[in-house]
Amino acid sequence: MDVSVIGVPIFFGSDKKGTEYGPKKLRQKNIIDILNKSGHTTYDAGDIHVLNIPEDEKYTFNSHMKYLKPILDANRNLAHQVYSSLCAHSFPLTIGGDHSIGLGSLSGTSKYNGNIAVIWLDAHGDINTDKTSPSGNVHGMPLSAAMGFGYDKLSNLYYKGPKVKPENVFILGARSLDEGEQNLLKEQDISVYSTEDIHVMGIKNIMAKIYLKLKKNKIQSLHLSFDIDVLNPQLVPGTGTPVKKGINVTEVKYILKYLMETGLVKSMDMVELNPKLDQDDKTSNLCIDLLSWTFQHLK
Repeated sequence: MDVSVIGVPIFFGSDKKGTEYGPKKLRQKNIIDILNKSGHTTYDAGDIHVLNIPEDEKYTFNSHMKYLKPILDANRNLAHQVYSSLCAHSFPLTIGGDHSIGLGSLSGTSKYNGNIAVIWLDAHGDINTDKTSPSGNVHGMPLSAAMGFGYDKLSNLYYKGPKVKPENVFILGARSLDEGEQNLLKEQDISVYSTEDIHVMGIKNIMAKIYLKLKKNKIQSLHLSFDIDVLNPQLVPGTGTPVKKGINVTEVKYILKYLMETGLVKSMDMVELNPKLDQDDKTSNLCIDLLSWTFQHLK
């Protein structure tokens, strides 16, 4: 399969410097060659341009959301790059960068694939809005915006209207949810499985349950958004918003293999690698290992 690797060197969504170096670090770790060795023809599509905005202007574009304009611009361009890759029958792998870029990649794939589902692997729900976010950090808002909730310039990014229906959203590994997020989960009956759920129910049972719902909802295209903070913090010191009691490597590899072998996954993100916080490249090495594993099973 053809694979297009798209970098987004941005930290504005998290407001913590370092994630902008994630794409460069993965390239230094030979991500292109490694994906080629997994049996794919891999193209480096370069980096999405990110406007350079000084810290003292972070609220210039919106009083509740930091760095809004460069985030919107980068995501709009990312959406079109993802859409263009799919039009060329190439699988888009977006490497970040913080998780605000999940809105752009998701928007691009939904424009091409229509009725999609989303697997959101994350310690957080990322379903805050400008009204509920305690921090104003947009990396906590992409999934709500993709469902059509919150600030209109985010929810209508790339094309007007929701990109994914709440019944087709599945959040895995969440264990840090703000009050506004909990309310939205309940109101929209969104499928969310915490780390505790995974350990009690078993990852095999959860994935089988998700797959049955995907088939029931007649989903043929799935977007996988992988925030590395879903893992135990000791495994990924190089990430900016760690949360205790994450999932382990065995569990995440099962999820990745299971999803890829369904043949439904049409696009993917890996986000929140922060090389500035990493220890002896422990996190970036694990990211490379997990991406290699994932694309070995891509159908």
